[in-house]
Amino acid sequence: MSYKEGTSAGALPAGTNAPDFTLHSTPDQSVSLSEFRGQTVILAFYPADWSPVCGDQMALYNEILPEFLRHHAVLLGISVDGVWCHAAFAQARKLHFPLLADFEPKGGVARAYGVYRLPEGVTERALFVIDREGVIRWSYVSPIGVNPGADGILEALEAIGQAPQPA
Repeated sequence: MSYKEGTSAGALPAGTNAPDFTLHSTPDQSVSLSEFRGQTVILAFYPADWSPVCGDQMALYNEILPEFLRHHAVLLGISVDGVWCHAAFAQARKLHFPLLADFEPKGGVARAYGVYRLPEGVTERALFVIDREGVIRWSYVSPIGVNPGADGILEALEAIGQAPQPA
């Protein structure tokens, strides 16, 4: 998918101000989107820890995390799983980015972004790239059983002028 193709499903489209949120990253720590104002943020909503596609998707992002960092972008994974489930999943997969628990109210942040799957009680497999001013510059919803990869994210980062730093 090219950067210009944009949004699918009910996801918030490019040009929309990203709704702020505060979610737990550990049992005693929270992360707010507003903390990252002035930085580019990648939100990776995924249905559930431990599912094969989600595990592969998060492992891929972990592997290319240095590329996101070269674009000055912060990656945040979000699902409706609880913090303890996230902690075990992140440890097992050796993930080096925060997984945020959209647990209570269940899917509240996913609903705000238009990517909550009510029948199943999980989030869509959805990606958002948010610029330094807090505006969604790119969003994409992948079919639930398909790993969307990272090409769209990287194209969006390049399109918004986040020039990578030399290696």
